[in-house]
Amino acid sequence: MTGTNPDNGEKRPKRRLLWRGRRYSLSRIFLNFYLLAMSTFVAIAFFADALISTALKGITDDYARRFMRGTILMIEDELFRYPKSAWEKRIRILDEKFAYRLALAERRQLDLPEALLAQVDAGHIAIHRNGEIMYYALRQSGLVLVLGPLSPSHNPELQAPGLPLEMRIRLLTWSVIGLLFAVALWFWVRPIWRDLEALRQTARALGEGDLDARSPGAQSKLFAPLADTLDGMAEQIQRLIATQKELSSAISHELRTPIARLRFASEMMSETDAPEERRRLSAMMENDLDELDNLIDSSLTYARFERETPLLNLSAVDFAEWLADQVDNLRILGPKLELDLDLSRLPPGLRVALDRRVMPHAVSNLLRNAIKYATARIQVSAELADGHIQVHVDDDGIGIPAKERERIFSAFTRLDRSRDRATGGYGLGLAITRRVMELHGGTASVSDSPLGGARFTLAWPCNSTA
Repeated sequence: MTGTNPDNGEKRPKRRLLWRGRRYSLSRIFLNFYLLAMSTFVAIAFFADALISTALKGITDDYARRFMRGTILMIEDELFRYPKSAWEKRIRILDEKFAYRLALAERRQLDLPEALLAQVDAGHIAIHRNGEIMYYALRQSGLVLVLGPLSPSHNPELQAPGLPLEMRIRLLTWSVIGLLFAVALWFWVRPIWRDLEALRQTARALGEGDLDARSPGAQSKLFAPLADTLDGMAEQIQRLIATQKELSSAISHELRTPIARLRFASEMMSETDAPEERRRLSAMMENDLDELDNLIDSSLTYARFERETPLLNLSAVDFAEWLADQVDNLRILGPKLELDLDLSRLPPGLRVALDRRVMPHAVSNLLRNAIKYATARIQVSAELADGHIQVHVDDDGIGIPAKERERIFSAFTRLDRSRDRATGGYGLGLAITRRVMELHGGTASVSDSPLGGARFTLAWPCNSTA
């Protein structure tokens, strides 16, 4: 009952179909951005306002004292013109002439913090409730003059019907700010939404196997690097899959010949008892096994270079000594060939930074190639020119036609002359050589040799000299 729901017997939808129909909602993205940004902005604004008000409280209170001191002293003088018993009546008369309330209170009846009471007792103007109410002790009377609330919004007698003016101004201001912010945010979010949707469509197409899909190009600079990265990833995946297909097809083709020869030699060996013939067949089988081993080694090396870019571990080496060791290691492959090494054009004691793990692949593949096609002589030389190390491998073979010189560095490319078993290869050695040189920031090329055959040249920057 795989793929069915045990409750109702219906088929469960595939998971891939669940995300196929989903898309980015412009309204949801806009709303989320708006609520987050606006709430953050309002919170910061209120916090900044409270912080500034707290920092300026002393300054504003001092200004209010100086501003109201003249009025308070005039009220005090007016009261002292009359007997104390008439002060209440005079305060009510004066109260009708001011936009804020006036009142008298007994000193002992004041419910104020100790700090404010100390100011009152010292004859100063004490300010309470965020600067809205002022207290001043009338001299030698035991009474305190109370002024306020000073703000019309805190004075019930002066408030107009409906919302206070200050509140209406605040609401209007924040409404305009919110509207302008929403318009600006809309024009900012919409290109982002288009880019996100385009990237989603591209990723969906890639996930469904359309490796030719590419992003249409980001309209906002915010997503341009992401679009470029996605396209680069798609190209890398496409190249890797193509390489793997090519590698699998080529290896399958190459394996047939040595396996067929092994099967033929095995059958022939079982049918003959002649020692000489058995030795010959055994040697053939050994050569075929070596060929299989070389094919697998070359294929794995090439696949590793194509799959990932190795991290180079550069170290400075005595270049003349290092190159001589590389040549000596391969002399055994061409015992009948004259293999010369010319290091006369290198500066004495030259040290070069290279990766000792991958650079030998480049040199050995060129030497193997030269050994295959040389008639009698191979010459390896090196020089330092324009800040670049150059290694030349010359042979006296038949050379390479000019129109084929770039193509031979592609994987699985073999010229017609290499199809016989004596010189046959897999078309991977030169591709590996060029890849190694690219990792070192250099090049691999081929031209005519002074010996009459082909000259292969490796060149890369000399990063360390002595």
